[in-house]
Amino acid sequence: LLGRSQGRAHRPLAAMVAAAWPPDDGDVEAGIAVPRRCPEITNVKSFVDPTFEFPAPAAPVLRTWIPQEGWGKLSAWTFPDPVDNYLVRATSGIVFVLSLILVILKMSFESDVGYNWVPVILFDFLVRTCIGFRLSPFAWIGNTALKIARVDIFLVPSKAKRFSFFLGCVLNTVIIVLHFGLDSHIKRGPSIALVVFSGLESIGGFCVGCWLFQSFFAFRDMWYTRQDYLSMGQDMRARYMHDVEPALPSGVSIAFGFRDHGEPEVHSFDYELLVIGGGSGGLAAAKEAARLGKRVALLDFVKPSPSGSVWGIGGTCVNVGCIPKKLCHQAAIVGKIVRSHAQAYGWGEGGGAQPDVNFSWGRLRANILEHIHSLNDGYVKGLRSEKVLYINAMGKLLDKHTVECTNAAGEASRITARRILIAVGGRPSIPKIPGAALGITSDDIFFLEKHPGDTLLVGASYIALELASFLQGLGCATTVFVRSKPLRGFDEDMAKRVVENVALAGTTFVQGAEPRAMERQADGRIAVTYNAGGAERTAVFDTVVFAMGRQVQTASLGLEAVGVKTDKAGRIYHRHERTTVENIYAVGDVLVNGLELTPVAIQAGVLLMQRLFDGRKEHMSYALVPTVVFTTPEYGACGMSEELAKEVFGERQIEVFHAEFTPLEWTVPHCKFQCYVKVIANYLDKGRVVGVHYLGPNAGEVLQGFAAAMRCGITKAELDAVTGIHPVCAEELVTLRRTKRSGAVFRKTGC
Repeated sequence: LLGRSQGRAHRPLAAMVAAAWPPDDGDVEAGIAVPRRCPEITNVKSFVDPTFEFPAPAAPVLRTWIPQEGWGKLSAWTFPDPVDNYLVRATSGIVFVLSLILVILKMSFESDVGYNWVPVILFDFLVRTCIGFRLSPFAWIGNTALKIARVDIFLVPSKAKRFSFFLGCVLNTVIIVLHFGLDSHIKRGPSIALVVFSGLESIGGFCVGCWLFQSFFAFRDMWYTRQDYLSMGQDMRARYMHDVEPALPSGVSIAFGFRDHGEPEVHSFDYELLVIGGGSGGLAAAKEAARLGKRVALLDFVKPSPSGSVWGIGGTCVNVGCIPKKLCHQAAIVGKIVRSHAQAYGWGEGGGAQPDVNFSWGRLRANILEHIHSLNDGYVKGLRSEKVLYINAMGKLLDKHTVECTNAAGEASRITARRILIAVGGRPSIPKIPGAALGITSDDIFFLEKHPGDTLLVGASYIALELASFLQGLGCATTVFVRSKPLRGFDEDMAKRVVENVALAGTTFVQGAEPRAMERQADGRIAVTYNAGGAERTAVFDTVVFAMGRQVQTASLGLEAVGVKTDKAGRIYHRHERTTVENIYAVGDVLVNGLELTPVAIQAGVLLMQRLFDGRKEHMSYALVPTVVFTTPEYGACGMSEELAKEVFGERQIEVFHAEFTPLEWTVPHCKFQCYVKVIANYLDKGRVVGVHYLGPNAGEVLQGFAAAMRCGITKAELDAVTGIHPVCAEELVTLRRTKRSGAVFRKTGC
């Protein structure tokens, strides 16, 4: 038996005591029990070898008291356990009520003798309660409850607790004597009843303190689940292993086992954590767990897209998402500045004619891929430096602790892990229509060797609009098929304005259009047959990109076989990233009602690891998460849409402040885009800002700070009190005065 009790660590007993017992298959050479200050047991015997005597020098490093009888069958229990806890709280609660009755009686008694000592009595009782809270012998009450529950592990007060109890008794005795003396002096004679009441109040104060102390930890421990108990026990084992091992004689092995309510953990695992998926969330979680001292392995395998595109470790964001998209977006912005803004600011020659600037898709593609490859290499080196084993293989769950790993050659191996994290993300959906193989997705657009040319974007999600925006800026003629609403899930007013700006740049939007078939023509172009407005039509494009949403990649993981519940789309049900199987977790796009955003997966993964391995309690908050759609101009949002705010709070309880504006840097070149900003305030909550929406340049840079302010609960009045920076676009958010309800002109003119 190995364990340690330190100070106020009367949390789950699994965190204090690691119990070793002889398993049925006899695969443990020796199980050692070491007591401290245990005169009844001079030499602790091995479970296997009764003649083995543990050397004395090791005893001081362990602090577990072991009862003399039956110690060979110990198992680890949790304290406060629900059964034990209710016994303690029920007993102490009854005494608490009785002590309050005694206080009331004492007040009544002293009022009868003509003295108003109510403030003194309350202060006296408060002092004794505080003494009881900090110094009460709660371990003794815990022992009694454990004995009642027939648990064979005892909590013994340390010297500090015994001294604290002794000090508390002395202080309470002094208070009783003072009561006696004051009472005798004032009334010219002792009052036995008052002394008795004071003594009973003293006991009551102790019990109240004990009850408060136990209840504090009881309510706190209700937040821990069984897996948290086991995690804390494992962490305790790892923390003290280096103290125990030096004291062990050579040839003696120690087995650590943990039981929760009698159910043993019999596995010896290869890793403490196995991460399936090498995207942003999986990488962040793996490195955080390794930083906390855990043995971690990470599986990552990229299946080629239907068009054959493959990439390295890092997931969607790094390889085919945020990073290449933002770089292409910037390329489009640079092109616009060079072609249409430069001469307005005095650069170039010719009476207003656009300068002759050639764009090279191949050079842009090569430079972006070079940067992405450097990021891939950085991730591999980072895992190596953190001592995380990176395995380029596809994982499949065989049971809740075992994963089958299959590499590119089809060779399979198995890995076991105490905990498993699923972070496989998603891939773009492809419609089931004839000729769909002729199209590509966002997984392929950045790998095209030739300029995309005339491009069709099927879908009106934020991915589709971002692609349409930067492709149009890079010289492509873009068309967007909108089946229903653009930017579904975003603020409808803002979505309409985004579409208007993208269309203003030259993109064609076809409402209600759905592709029916695709066919390759003799010249290599793609003929798309589609239905729009009840009529069937055909259009020809150089490139067709499907941007109709994403599908999570959980179908091949074997989740159903091990009990992980998913919805029809394969997304995983969870509570604080824990699945329906206690040791299997998930982060990122695979979660039901999750947010498909890279920073969300990263933060959720890091916080999860800190809860599991570092004892922290912070959970990922999926509210007030800012996001940006990288069109031209950009659209950033944080908090509620206008429609959602009206639905939740009522239309009459919210106020929408808004304004249209033109950035100063766009005035000289007479840029035709319109920018817009609005703030939604909830007057039911002192005007708290519940939504911020910004359409303009550098939306991400502008919105990040306002998202932090919203997290702190900023109100519209506090926003108005901020002095703006002039002349910048972010200034518009702190100078909003016109409301939608007023109907006033909201187009800003002048400086």
